[in-house]
Amino acid sequence: MKKFQFSLLNSDKNARAGEIITAHGNIETPIFMPVGTLATVKAMHLRDVLEIGAQIILANTYHLMLRPGENIIKKFGGVRRFMSWQKPLLTDSGGFQIMSLSKLTKLSDTGVEFKSHIDGTKYFLTPEKSTEIQKILDATISMQLDECVSYPIEKRKAFKSMELSLNWAKRSRDAFSFRDGYGQFGIVQGSVFSEFREISALELKNIDFDGFAIGGLAVGEPQSIMFETIINTVKHLPFDKPRYLMGVGKPDDILGAIKRGVDMFDCVLPTRSGRNGQAFTSFGPINIKNSRFIQDEKPIDLNCLCHTCKTFSRAYLNHLFKCKEILGASLLTQHNLHFYLNLVKKARNSIIENNFEQFEREFLTQYYSGKEIYD
Repeated sequence: MKKFQFSLLNSDKNARAGEIITAHGNIETPIFMPVGTLATVKAMHLRDVLEIGAQIILANTYHLMLRPGENIIKKFGGVRRFMSWQKPLLTDSGGFQIMSLSKLTKLSDTGVEFKSHIDGTKYFLTPEKSTEIQKILDATISMQLDECVSYPIEKRKAFKSMELSLNWAKRSRDAFSFRDGYGQFGIVQGSVFSEFREISALELKNIDFDGFAIGGLAVGEPQSIMFETIINTVKHLPFDKPRYLMGVGKPDDILGAIKRGVDMFDCVLPTRSGRNGQAFTSFGPINIKNSRFIQDEKPIDLNCLCHTCKTFSRAYLNHLFKCKEILGASLLTQHNLHFYLNLVKKARNSIIENNFEQFEREFLTQYYSGKEIYD
């Protein structure tokens, strides 16, 4: 078996190109992870997810413990076998979904009591239980249980929440079963307060997780504050372990975070947008349902080599969405995920070639221009 480890291949100022070695395959970073919350990447066949270059996908502990339940997945030997995905899998701990989706009934040092958003069934989740479920799910990378607070938040409440997440981090790590090629990440919290981020990062560093996530961002704060918080967090994290920015984001968010030393990303935006008619292109996003595309013979993105762009016109995709055909959502999701994966791949290559800032500048200039979208 392979030992879980991160190796840095090159850095261009703060931007990093590396590789994560895992039991289920290697992951080239920076990397974007398609979200497969319910053991499925919405509107996508996993064969196509693999074909567009995905190296790792994300599933969610909260959702899978509610349905089908960890005991059913256990019979199949884990989520990867359940959904027929051979590559690495990361599972979120469920903390964010408990706070955002369920009816929270009690939060304490011990754990969190909540009612399912599906049928109202009451559950009690502790750091130990979350860690145990993620082992049953056979997650390549598990996450500690944490509390994710909203923005803005009072400083006193942010500190109390950070302390709770640190308590849960220690217990999550103690409950983790060390196995070759499997890793567990701690989650840095503290809202946008730099002194709290420092405390959280240093404490998690002492706990010695296999990687570190930056949580509590992309919850409504301006991009400038998000970037500042990333800087104030990353500088306290070890250089030789992967860094994961949770739930981010738009293409310019991702490039800005890579520039500041982040290695891993996930976000529902490319799949959710694809199901709703928004396509990301090298000249900015478009709404394919717009009537101006009814007779447009061009592909979504003239610079894209995905199956959708090589095969279908904007007019056809416009037609599919107007007719509410499922194929439209599938084709647009495939394009969006290809766009995101291609973006981080190009970013990685530019870091290796020591010209990331030039790549970022040229990409963003074109992306913000909208030049060829309506030509």
